[in-house]
Amino acid sequence: MNLQDLIARFSRQRLLVLGDLMLDEFIWGEVRRISPEAPVPVVEVRRETIQLGGAGNVVSNLLDLKAVAIPLGIVGDDEGGARLRHLFADRGADCSRLVTVPGRPTTRKTRIVAHSQQMVRADREDRSPIAEEVEDAILRHLLDALDSADALIISDYDKGMLTPRLLHHAIEAAHSCRKLVCLDPKIRNFLHYRNVDLITPNQPEAERATGIEIVDETSLLAAAHRIREMIACRHVLITRGEHGMSLLPESGPVTHIPTTAREVYDVTGAGDTVIATLTLALASGASLLTAATLSNFAAGIVVAKVGTATASTDELLSICQHSPLPD
Repeated sequence: MNLQDLIARFSRQRLLVLGDLMLDEFIWGEVRRISPEAPVPVVEVRRETIQLGGAGNVVSNLLDLKAVAIPLGIVGDDEGGARLRHLFADRGADCSRLVTVPGRPTTRKTRIVAHSQQMVRADREDRSPIAEEVEDAILRHLLDALDSADALIISDYDKGMLTPRLLHHAIEAAHSCRKLVCLDPKIRNFLHYRNVDLITPNQPEAERATGIEIVDETSLLAAAHRIREMIACRHVLITRGEHGMSLLPESGPVTHIPTTAREVYDVTGAGDTVIATLTLALASGASLLTAATLSNFAAGIVVAKVGTATASTDELLSICQHSPLPD
């Protein structure tokens, strides 16, 4: 399948995104002086932007790749929750699967950026585990939406929504419906990701989860195999920053995919781009290696942008003209 045919299939795919939804707020400005009150830079604010973050950025990536994406998660009964719903609606995403939790703030990250450099980040959030009745409400939405879905993405940002019980029932339900399950992890829940089809830890997460420091080919393989043993997953894709990615499939040798990024301005949200592009390509019929390579190209595109960014189908087509995909 050539790239044009693969991308043409993207618009026919319907993906569920279960995970921690948040708002990414950026305050952009310039630094010209140091504060007389304390030895800190004074940022002269020029503009402010706000966009979908966390699992919401996974949804944004899928939408920019022309897929249908349905977010499943929680929002607060607050201005942030209303803003998040509005942003989804503006993008044409189905907001009917969002659960409002009174008294819990919508997760919001505020970054101050000057001269393309992030200066500081302020987080407003509640990371405590959600109540059982909220778990049940999310599971009802998931079960109702699974039949018409082509795959399930689980995006864990460790904000308390993805409890062990919710993870267990969500993964079990998806497999009962014969749906592909791909997961972007965090350490706290690592042992509760059992039986996912594919997991995409970055190198620090892989090292912490396994207790193996990755310094060479031998230690990399040991960590990847250990992850498969720990959670009984089929495939492991370890993202490794400037070293690209390393893919250990269910059977066969590890494949190292070198990075395509020429310039790195901001890695914010790059993992969202990887899990979105990878899962969408797999759901569209790509081989595992082709899907991983395409997600690597997409990550190279977004890290060259400042802020929470996505890759478009046109950008993927352009970059793949110079770096063809594997057969």
